[in-house]
Amino acid sequence: MISDVRTAVRPLMLAAALSTAALSLTACAPLIVGGAAATTAVVVTDRRTSGTQLEDQNMAFKAQSQISQKLGDTARVNAMAYGGHLLLTGDVPTEEAKSQATAIAQGVENVKQVINQLNVGPVASFGTRSNDTWLTSKVKTALINTKYVPSGTIALTTDHSVVYLMGKVTQAEGDYAANATADVGGVAKVVKLFETISREEAIRLSNSSTRDQSTETKAPIESGAGAAPSNNAAGTSNGVEAMPIK
Repeated sequence: MISDVRTAVRPLMLAAALSTAALSLTACAPLIVGGAAATTAVVVTDRRTSGTQLEDQNMAFKAQSQISQKLGDTARVNAMAYGGHLLLTGDVPTEEAKSQATAIAQGVENVKQVINQLNVGPVASFGTRSNDTWLTSKVKTALINTKYVPSGTIALTTDHSVVYLMGKVTQAEGDYAANATADVGGVAKVVKLFETISREEAIRLSNSSTRDQSTETKAPIESGAGAAPSNNAAGTSNGVEAMPIK
């Protein structure tokens, strides 16, 4: 009888322990919606809807797969999408291959704009690619630790030490993010591909209050070589380039 009771209690104790562990994990990690076996995930802090996030992930996957299949081992192509704007980075052997990549990407469903930043030349070495991955990690950490930057809604990638930033942000938020990115050691250039929205729209999308912009007269990081232009919709300034999103 005692043995039967112990056998019944053990699964209950295990279930309680697992439940407690799950609660403690959700308290310190960003909320991600999606199954363990799924290939995509939805970040709740993103200003895009969950449907748009999944749509962007699918179009980037399709574009990258189709381009890689067409160009083969002579090319290295990475695709990242935000709100239907598709960014292509990597290396292709010729200008013709670069044009082919654009044409293929434009044919993918739901793509609004193709931003082709492919480099014409040999495929980057393992060392270069590893350094880009390391820079991406450092920039993500910098954005998380920078005041006024909604890091959860900013997507980024690095190619040949050039960091590309995408997201729905206010002018001030975009400038702060560019400042923080440019101050990361090893970053050669910052390219802003932001969709600029109003402060009111940011509040609505984030479903939370933000500080009055009149109190945000200076970016937390302003001493580096990459102060972002606050009155230039498209251009370059001190290593930071703003490209228009159509």
